[in-house]
Amino acid sequence: MTTTAATTAAGTTTAGTVPTAATTTVTTAAWQADPYTCALRTGKGPLFLRRHDGWLLPLEVERWCEGPDRADRSVLDRCRGTVLDIGCGPGRLVAALAAEGRRALGIDVSPEAVARTEGLGAAALCRSVFDPLPAEGRWDTALLIDGNAGIGGDPAALLDRIRQVVAPSGQVIAECAPVDVDERCEVRVDDGRGGSGAPFPWARVGARALAAHARGAGWAVADRWTVDGRPFLSLVPQPSSAARS
Repeated sequence: MTTTAATTAAGTTTAGTVPTAATTTVTTAAWQADPYTCALRTGKGPLFLRRHDGWLLPLEVERWCEGPDRADRSVLDRCRGTVLDIGCGPGRLVAALAAEGRRALGIDVSPEAVARTEGLGAAALCRSVFDPLPAEGRWDTALLIDGNAGIGGDPAALLDRIRQVVAPSGQVIAECAPVDVDERCEVRVDDGRGGSGAPFPWARVGARALAAHARGAGWAVADRWTVDGRPFLSLVPQPSSAARS
């Protein structure tokens, strides 16, 4: 898959393309690179996504490695049934759900992330969302938290794939960028000290842009909320799309 030029006008990206096997492989390798692995092992940053022009997006490793905060709890309270956490990272959400006796699975392309999740007593698999997954078509809730709406660099293609993963009555809870942005670009994981991984496609989408991509992929916005500056959308299948599932 080729990435498009970055844009900051919500809703103005080009039509979605399904990530290829080569793109998935590149992304997987990038998140297995030493800067990310080392940050997860220590539970500390700094860690960034670096764009080709040098712009840095800080990654909140310390928060990811702690227990759920107030914003996370607002997500957990809205989860229903079985939960698939896509890009689960070190597993705080999956572990919290498991502690409540709920069926939840985390998937992540980083072996270190999966190991940390399992170390918390939760279930996790080292797998991309674009790989075959257990119980496809039967998950009640899919999570895209901590910027994971950017996985694959194409939010429309990602949401289209998740339609195949969740049940016909399933939902997606997605965290959005806290600014009005709709951007696709190529980034690297960077530790700010000279260490960086391979480039891979990524996207950054605000609430307005994600809602637009969702509509194009057959989803409707059921709820939207913000906690401590972190905006979220709850997506459900559009009635006509659910009928075709």
